[in-house]
Amino acid sequence: MTLFRFHLAGLFAAACSTLPTAVLACSSCGCTLNSEWASQGFKSAGGLSLDLRFDYFNQNELRTGTDRVSRSDKAVPADREIQKKTINRNTTLTVDYGFNADWGVSVQLPYLHRYHTSYADEGDTALSQSRSSSIGDVRVLGRYQGFSPEHDWGVQLGLKLPTGDVHLNFRRGPQAGQPLDRGLSPGTGSTDLLLGLYKFGPVNQSFDYFASALLQLPLSSTDHFKPGDGANLTAGIRYATGGMLVPHVQINVRTERPERGSNADVRNAGATLAYLSPGLTAAVTEKLQVYGFVQVPIYQRVTGYQIEPKYSVSAGLHYTF
Repeated sequence: MTLFRFHLAGLFAAACSTLPTAVLACSSCGCTLNSEWASQGFKSAGGLSLDLRFDYFNQNELRTGTDRVSRSDKAVPADREIQKKTINRNTTLTVDYGFNADWGVSVQLPYLHRYHTSYADEGDTALSQSRSSSIGDVRVLGRYQGFSPEHDWGVQLGLKLPTGDVHLNFRRGPQAGQPLDRGLSPGTGSTDLLLGLYKFGPVNQSFDYFASALLQLPLSSTDHFKPGDGANLTAGIRYATGGMLVPHVQINVRTERPERGSNADVRNAGATLAYLSPGLTAAVTEKLQVYGFVQVPIYQRVTGYQIEPKYSVSAGLHYTF
């Protein structure tokens, strides 16, 4: 099996299980793993492929700046909202089609399940809760990699569409029936421009590498809320001569500016996050691969008070027709 036929490498998110989108008071609210090498066509051949991925992460660690904050130091009621946890279970279907070795396009459809609890900044001493399960924001991303005979680097251009719901309410607690923070909604309400650059290839006979950069630039806003500009930087390497099992490791960096508008919590938004992400891919058949990754933070700097996960877990199936 050639390296390019066995082309399942890393994961991305986000964001969030999709490309991560800027959200309110919980940083990127999505894992930043990268699966573009596989499901978005970092390969030198055309054809159809499907990728189905599940991401789990529990954001329950309160942080400010680069420090962890003890819950005992933040008594309630408080002068600002204090979020307790956000449990995310996200499923993303990616359909990728390479027209030829130069041109291709991918469509990502996320389904997001999110449970959230927080203490509001209105004198509440009891938790308010929300729970949602719905489609998130769809991404459409085209690529061109005909710059070299090896077809081993390319550019990306696309859009994130405002298909996710932006009007959710708390379901229980003192804030029941009141609007949920916009950043915790399945969608941002914005159309975002996506601009990317990537490179991949062999290091030697045993190892492959890839590197990518992707900018996400919101072009519009809804109901006085506009997410901040964001960028994702990823570098990864895999051991390609291990037979059916291929180990991987990657470094993922996410940086995002604060969101804007009267419905944005500017003082608790914006972050720079870096993660180490080891994983493993297994070939079930020549066309079907399964994969799993664990992501752990190695650097976190957030603005204001935000909650972050201690780790994230991702698993998926990749099928090439």
